[in-house]
Amino acid sequence: MVTDRGQAYTLEAIIAAVLLVSSLVFALQVTAVTPLSASTSNQHIENQQRASASGVLTAAQEAGVLKDAVLFWDDTEAEFYDAERVTFYTNSYPPNDFGDITQRAFDGRGLAVNVVVHPGNADPVEMVYRGEPSDNAVSASRTVTIYKDDELTAPGISTTAENADTYEDVIPPDSDGNSVYNVVRVEVTVWRM
Repeated sequence: MVTDRGQAYTLEAIIAAVLLVSSLVFALQVTAVTPLSASTSNQHIENQQRASASGVLTAAQEAGVLKDAVLFWDDTEAEFYDAERVTFYTNSYPPNDFGDITQRAFDGRGLAVNVVVHPGNADPVEMVYRGEPSDNAVSASRTVTIYKDDELTAPGISTTAENADTYEDVIPPDSDGNSVYNVVRVEVTVWRM
């Protein structure tokens, strides 16, 4: 006895395949893929940026210029030496060795960089500020110990951290009775513009 069951199964399979393909096409059209969408390539880029930020801090610390950058304070102007706005740099990097290392690492790569000093007992202080970081920003940080007798490193300034008139406004003393002035954390945040 011959039946039409085979034809019904075939027709059912074709309809199911059309429904599956249609739902896949619809799902792909609804999903927006942008350059900032999460993907393994974006994660790779973020890892590279984090490694670059960490490398800048490591190179600066090993060269002894990270601490000099924190002490690059112009006590007479109450700002980081030669800063363009308020007390921090916005369009350039500090005119010192730390600024040179940072510029070589990030300039011309379409990246924005913030450098923030976090004193142990006070609000964070911007050294370089290029704007509000995006959701894809990465950061790295290093700790720096400032001693009371450390000299400020801005040109033409010859005073110590403890004796400076305005340095305590940006990085206040945090210890009493010993030679440590403050322990700060320098953080570099990087993101794609």
